[in-house]
Amino acid sequence: MKPLRLPRSGQRGAALLAAMLTVTLVATIAASAVWQQWRNLEVEGAERTRVQAAWLLLGGLDFSRQVLRQDARVGGPDSLSEPWSVPLAEARLSTFLQASNNQSNADDSSIDAAQAFLSGAIVDAQARLNIRNLVSNGQINPVALRQFQRLFERLGLPSAELTVLSQQAQAALRTEGKAANAPLLPRTYKELAWWGLSPGTLARLEPYMVLLPQESKVNINTASATVIWAAVEGLDFATAQQIAQLRLSRAFDDVADLQKRFPNSTALSNANALLDVKSIYFEVWARLRFDDLVVQEKSLVYRQGLNVTTVVRERGAALAASLMGDGAAN
Repeated sequence: MKPLRLPRSGQRGAALLAAMLTVTLVATIAASAVWQQWRNLEVEGAERTRVQAAWLLLGGLDFSRQVLRQDARVGGPDSLSEPWSVPLAEARLSTFLQASNNQSNADDSSIDAAQAFLSGAIVDAQARLNIRNLVSNGQINPVALRQFQRLFERLGLPSAELTVLSQQAQAALRTEGKAANAPLLPRTYKELAWWGLSPGTLARLEPYMVLLPQESKVNINTASATVIWAAVEGLDFATAQQIAQLRLSRAFDDVADLQKRFPNSTALSNANALLDVKSIYFEVWARLRFDDLVVQEKSLVYRQGLNVTTVVRERGAALAASLMGDGAAN
């Protein structure tokens, strides 16, 4: 018996089908390779942009440290009338590079300096009530606790959350978080959520509350009327507002100058241990915008004499910007 053979038309159809399958397979592999190469290039470009953005923000931080160092050389009280307190409005990055004769370096960057925008501000961290003051020698400080009670009342926040805040602060600061069952000591403001504070309460308190590495006084030249009122027991809010307005024409030289300008205020006469006109802790806010990429950074810096060191840096796209350029009038 002779073997069966496909008609020539059938053979041609099978060959054509095999060729089409081969072409489809090759095209699929090629498309996959092209997509993978494109993806790798996109990832590499994004990583390069991220690294360059980090360096640019670091440069902004170094510049801010120089500003604070220069302010220390000048001396005098720290106030909102000094150069460091003027926020940097959003400006093209090329403006700064041209000013520093670094435009040639920008030409090799994946970030187009003409399309990148930088903004920022230096904020006095001692213009707010310090959570660290709540605990002294392992015990709740009654003076600081009353300050926070007044602040919570002024802002209409639940006293139960202040109880949580004070208890968690005492447990964490008593042992600096070294005990096995002690709450973790936050390094940044948003980490205070670890202690059980609600997001709404934290957002409301952010312009008025801070956690610093050591106890601190409130700077009357930079604090808001709300913070001044909360810091000084027995002070009426109208006087706190007058203080915030009066310093705009001339900053207070010291606490004695404040008391001299308000001789009839008994509350201020006993406030030497609570108030100051100098600050050693500042926050540096920086924001870099390039197309759809927005990178924000907040750094806490410590100034001792002419030395300005970075304590902690926090970077992210969702950092609150409510404090940038805050005139501390409310």
